[in-house]
Amino acid sequence: MKIEKQLQSVLAASRKLNLIGDNLINKILIELAAQARANSDIILAENKKDLDRMDSQDPKFDRLILTEERIESIASDIENVASLQSPVGTILKETMRPNGLKISKVSVPFGVVGIIYEARPNVTFDVFALCFKSGNACVLKGGSDAIYSNQAIVSIIQKVLQKFNVDENTVSLLPAGREETNEMLRAHGYINLIIPRGSQGLINFVRENATIPIIETGAGICHTYFDKFGNAEKGREIIFNAKTRRPSVCNALDCLIIHETRLDELPAFAKRLSEENVVIYADEKSFNKIKGIYPENLLLKATEKSFGTEFLSMKIAIKTVANFDEAILHINKYSSKHSEAIISEDSVRIETFRKMVDASSVYSNVSTAFTDGAQFGLGAEIGISTQKLHARGPMALEELTSYKWIIEGDGQVRSK
Repeated sequence: MKIEKQLQSVLAASRKLNLIGDNLINKILIELAAQARANSDIILAENKKDLDRMDSQDPKFDRLILTEERIESIASDIENVASLQSPVGTILKETMRPNGLKISKVSVPFGVVGIIYEARPNVTFDVFALCFKSGNACVLKGGSDAIYSNQAIVSIIQKVLQKFNVDENTVSLLPAGREETNEMLRAHGYINLIIPRGSQGLINFVRENATIPIIETGAGICHTYFDKFGNAEKGREIIFNAKTRRPSVCNALDCLIIHETRLDELPAFAKRLSEENVVIYADEKSFNKIKGIYPENLLLKATEKSFGTEFLSMKIAIKTVANFDEAILHINKYSSKHSEAIISEDSVRIETFRKMVDASSVYSNVSTAFTDGAQFGLGAEIGISTQKLHARGPMALEELTSYKWIIEGDGQVRSK
C-alpha cells in the first residue's frame, strides 16, 4: 500500500489525542483562526493557481474560490467550534445494576475520520476543526482541482500543531491520485469512517468501492412546493433566495413545484428570477403561463431529465401539480433526501408535508439555504448526511463521536 506509512502515522497521532485536554484543543483552534487570517495572502495566492486551471463556467468554480471575506468567515467558524462544548466524555446513559455494577454509556471519538471531497478548500479547515474538537485525527483526500489550496491550508494547520507540541499527523493530506483513493477506501485498521463530500458521482463511487463504513453526504436535489394556500409575497422571496443565493451549493433550490390554482403567481416569481438570469425548464402549463413574459433565451421546455437534476448553477425546473398528493409524490420520487420545503398558510398541510416527505431537513415557509451546520447552531459542519444510519442532516461535533460502555465493579464475578 503506497499510503500505509502515512496512515500509520495518522493512527498513532489519533491515539495521542485521547490524552489532550479540551483547553489545549481550544487554544490550538483559536490560534489556527488567527493564522488563517495572518496567512490569507499565501492561501489566496495558492488558490489562484487552482482557479487558473479551472474553467470559470464550471459549476465547481464558485466552490473553489477563496476570498478575504470567505477566509474571515472560515476563521470565525473555527472560533465558533472552539467555543462549543466538547462532545467527548458525555455520559449518555448510566445505570446501577442489582449486583452492584455501575454501567455507563460514554461518548468517544471515532478515531480516524477520512474525508473525500472535491473543489472546496474551505472543507479542509472545517473538517480539521470539527475532527480535532471531537478528538479525531483526519485523513483528507481533496480533489486535484484544489491541490494547491489544500496543501497551503494543511501546511498552516500542521505548523500550528507543531507550535503546541501536538503531532502534526493529526491531519494528513493524501496525494490526489486515483490509486490513493482506492487504497483509502480499503484502509481497514487505519480509518474508522469515511465521509464523501461532493457530487452524486463521487458519492456513488465511494459507496460502491468502500469496504469500510461510510456516511453519505453532499448531493442535494432540493424542491420547494408552493401550495394552494401559499403566501405569494413570502413565496417570491423564498424561491429567489433558495435559487440565487449560492447556486453551486447543495442546499440550493433545483425544482419549484406549484399548485395549478396558483399559476397566476408564477409571472411574479419568474420576474424575480430573471434578475439573476436564471434559466427555467418549465413543464407545459408553467411554460405557457410565462411564455412571452420571461426572456425567451432563458425559457426552455422541461424534459424528464429536468427533474431529479442537481443543477449547481443558475437553472431551475418547474413542475405544475393538480393537488397536494401529487406534489408529495413528485418530491419523494426525485428527492436526494437533502432539503425540501413547502410554502403554505395551512397548518394541516404543513404538518402532513413534514410527515410524508422523506428528507433530512424539511422546511415550511423558509428557504432551503439554511441547511448548514453554522445556521443550525452547530458551529460548522463536516457535511449534510442524506442517509438515516447514525447521522442525518448537518453533521457536526456530536455526529463525529461513537460511544463505549464503561463497567465499574468491585470484585463481582458472573455465576454459571
